[in-house]
Amino acid sequence: MAKKTEVLYAPHEQIEEMQLAGIKKTVIDCYEHIDFYKKSFDEAGFDPYSVTSLDDVARIPFVQKQDLRDAYPYGMLAVPLKDVREIHMSSGTTGIATVGAYTEHDLKIWGECFARGVEYAGGDENDVMHVAYGYGLFTGGIGAHYGGVAAGCTTIPMSAGNTERQIRVLREMGSTILCCTPSYAMHIADTALEMGLDPARDFHLRAGIHGAEPFSDNFRRDLERKLNYRVLDVYGLTETMGPGVALECWEQQGLHIAEDHFYPEIINPETGEVLPDGEWGELVLTTLDREASPVVRYRTRDITRIIPGQCPCGRTHRRIDRIHGRTDDMLIIRGVNVFPSQIEDVMKTFPQMSSWYQIEVDTDHRSLDIVTLKAEPNPDVDLDSMAAVERLQRQISAAMKTALSVGVKVKLVEPKTIPRSEGKAKRIVDLRKEK
Repeated sequence: MAKKTEVLYAPHEQIEEMQLAGIKKTVIDCYEHIDFYKKSFDEAGFDPYSVTSLDDVARIPFVQKQDLRDAYPYGMLAVPLKDVREIHMSSGTTGIATVGAYTEHDLKIWGECFARGVEYAGGDENDVMHVAYGYGLFTGGIGAHYGGVAAGCTTIPMSAGNTERQIRVLREMGSTILCCTPSYAMHIADTALEMGLDPARDFHLRAGIHGAEPFSDNFRRDLERKLNYRVLDVYGLTETMGPGVALECWEQQGLHIAEDHFYPEIINPETGEVLPDGEWGELVLTTLDREASPVVRYRTRDITRIIPGQCPCGRTHRRIDRIHGRTDDMLIIRGVNVFPSQIEDVMKTFPQMSSWYQIEVDTDHRSLDIVTLKAEPNPDVDLDSMAAVERLQRQISAAMKTALSVGVKVKLVEPKTIPRSEGKAKRIVDLRKEK
């Protein structure tokens, strides 16, 4: 991994030169080979042949998910279909799926990007990597798999599901790195405990590379305690590649963007203005060397910031903060912006509570928003009377009011009644949309 490691420590001026060259090529390729971009650039008065500095990127029009949906299935291809080796798609749960196509070159880059996360975790050919993300059209499983292979690990393509078998393989095969959603890692840990095992002792894990959904620092600490390993975040999305766009190193101080393959910006989601490093906003990404499905200034809807300064690990690629939420997941409750991760952070300050919760949003007869947090206590917590339950509910609700400036009704439910998922946990049930 010598060549890949070298670029991670390159002076940032050198990285910026690579980015400028990549942007120049990408905008021209998009303009000449994809009708959408030709029309978009022409309508915005943007000349793709005029780019001379990274400052020019701000003149380029944005691309949004709906643009990719409208081009389904092959309207965003920049190469002939015969050059495409693999296709993945978003879930399409909120509409037509978005398509991510990959040439042989694109697949190689994908594997190398995720392999950096294995390197950040101290992994190499001596590791056994257990991949419990879903395989198939979802990019999680295959992206992590390519990364494990590229890093030289013994890679086990478990996919998601059959949790008791996952646990048996983790124990018997000596897996040292676990890749899956954080909520599924928690489900594995809790199931192992219910089986009478001590995963901190009976597993061999050193690190978990967990992404595809936001999770709080408290959730991370709970996972690390139960599984006795280090939790590292990973970021990616089908529209730009899949997992591996940014990965957290052992320092756990933000996710290093693969800046030799992606150009990041943070914008004000309301105005589109580019924000300086350190300010929170919406992440926008431009691919620099993707052949089949390049994207230029793609609005991810993910809320984060670029962390100022260099990471203590010494790598020079800039870092994004852990995803705070999505602009389309953000709840606006009586004029207050609330993200599920904020609710989780408050809830996890109560040791009586487990990591399983769901947020219900509804309206009352006056059309005012009502938020109900359904949450499971830990199974060993003794809430032997209704008075004890009501007292804990009031305490959590008061803490929510203080932290979020909005009222949250808390309802404690029986253990194992919040739906578990082998993939992304469903944290929000918005009943307002059904009315």
